[in-house]
Amino acid sequence: MATLSFEPLTYDDIPEDERPTLGQALVPIFGMLFFLSVGAILLDLDPQIPLLFGIGLTGLVGRYWLGQSWRSMYEGIADGLLMGMQAILIIFVIYMLISTWTGAGTIPTLIYYGLELLTPTVFLPVATLLAAVVAFAIGSSWTTAGTLGVAFIGIGAGLGVPEPMTAGAVLTGAYTGDKISPLSDTTNLAAAVTNTDLMTHVRTMRVGTGLALVISLGLYTYLGLTATGAIPPGRVESIQSAISGSYVVSPVTFAPLVLTFALALRGYPALPAITSGVFAGIATQILVQGPVSTEGLVAAMEVAQSGTSVETDVELVNDLLASGGLTGSSWTITVVVAALALGGILERTGVLAVIAHRLGQSMKSVGSLTAGTALSAFGMNVLAAEQYMSIVVPGMSLRGLYDDFDLDSRNLSRAVEAAGTTTSALVPWNAGGVYMATVLGVPTLEYAPYYFLGFLSPAILLIMGVTGWRITKQSEETNAGIKGAVESLADD
Repeated sequence: MATLSFEPLTYDDIPEDERPTLGQALVPIFGMLFFLSVGAILLDLDPQIPLLFGIGLTGLVGRYWLGQSWRSMYEGIADGLLMGMQAILIIFVIYMLISTWTGAGTIPTLIYYGLELLTPTVFLPVATLLAAVVAFAIGSSWTTAGTLGVAFIGIGAGLGVPEPMTAGAVLTGAYTGDKISPLSDTTNLAAAVTNTDLMTHVRTMRVGTGLALVISLGLYTYLGLTATGAIPPGRVESIQSAISGSYVVSPVTFAPLVLTFALALRGYPALPAITSGVFAGIATQILVQGPVSTEGLVAAMEVAQSGTSVETDVELVNDLLASGGLTGSSWTITVVVAALALGGILERTGVLAVIAHRLGQSMKSVGSLTAGTALSAFGMNVLAAEQYMSIVVPGMSLRGLYDDFDLDSRNLSRAVEAAGTTTSALVPWNAGGVYMATVLGVPTLEYAPYYFLGFLSPAILLIMGVTGWRITKQSEETNAGIKGAVESLADD
């Protein structure tokens, strides 16, 4: 479970003479969006440089217009990086995990057996359900995508299923399981920052999430029947032959996967569980793929460090089983670090607090409050580039408004997670979007149309807010508690 090392500024925390106006707050926001859009659309740049320009502009606005000290803004950047440190470390380890599991034969064997068991028509809904079950059991969408998801990408490619469809199905399943798992860090965080009982929050999430999953499964079934096409003749056999010619294909190679998921099920946090999987992958490569020698140990360590490069007669297999190892994570890490730094300085200058406050002032009904919470959560994913901030900032800033509307805190906890956690993977520079795009090998904007949960979860949330369906009042909870106490006394 991730913990906060600091509490983000709220509107009331900022002294009045240091508080940005709405116009001042919007300058770095529009500047950042301008840099990112021009860089991506006109100049075909990666996000790193535009994000650095955004940091520079925010620093100039903070220092020379808002009167912030350089030291204070440096501390804001450090706080942003500290909040995302777990994500950074997981990215490092996941890159090693993918490489070591490839070298050990774990991922190749999963692909080999998966091609025998699955067909194009059922592949997408099955992948969604399996990812959901695993993510629920271990409480981590990232671990699910970085392990099971990588294998599904290979299986789907062998079955003729477009990779963006497979990635969308994996993400829908992974985030579904994550959202309703009491082991998930974001689930715990959403409950904590809104003062909601954890299991109450989990129960509140299940209805909307379950409905979104059912609709998604229907859409994936339709895609499987109409959009994936037939397997090219001989493709499965050629892929399996290429894999078996390069690796020992055996259930024994599943040992790293079993160990990693077993530790996660036992309640170990994602980082130590994944790290154990890396060492298990190294050991399996030495013992199963060989040679069992000092040279084998060195080769396995080099795979963890520099990745794998498989050479077979099948180009598809070569592409699927190529990995970057620890050194291959540099592009991803630089994007995440720049985005977290930008989020930290935007928070410290008061920009995020002012925007959240002004957004809250425009909410005049339960429907608009729900919509505003969803917009605030998604906005934090865009601006702060970290899904934790998409939960924390609106969760802390809007608690008072939910009290004013006589709404139980579970409504707020559901809103920030339904619109925050799920949409992080839709933002190309968000830590979630960068991570998912790199581990699955599919650009964010390519898998986004098939990541149905990312759209359905906020949409169902908005329907709940407008119609009042599943909206719980504080007075209802109080009356229920009094009624239960009276009935208990009567029974006695």
